[in-house]
Amino acid sequence: MSDAMSCPQCQSEHAYHDGSLWICPECGHEWNPDTAASAATDDDSVVRDANGNVLADGDSVTVIKDLKVKGSSLVIKGGTKVKSIRLTDGANGHNIACKIDGIGAMDLKSEFVKKA
Repeated sequence: MSDAMSCPQCQSEHAYHDGSLWICPECGHEWNPDTAASAATDDDSVVRDANGNVLADGDSVTVIKDLKVKGSSLVIKGGTKVKSIRLTDGANGHNIACKIDGIGAMDLKSEFVKKA
């Protein structure tokens, strides 16, 4: 059994091939290694707003709730429109870099904006 594969959930080495799927007898997880690899790369590279719309560089977004600016007394009000966003791989889930009028350069989380 030279083509054995380990389970991506529990790392068990007892997974077996059944038709088009691999099955783990220890945790019950079933997966297709071809679609699992492509789904993982698709999910990592796509940034979505609070409504599930795909965001891209240069889009305009609207902030959906009041956001406190950490280390400052400033607040970004809900409904603030942000133009020309840039998608990044920022820390702590802050995956949007932008400039907000009256505040300056900021990093935002995509879960707090909607596509305008």
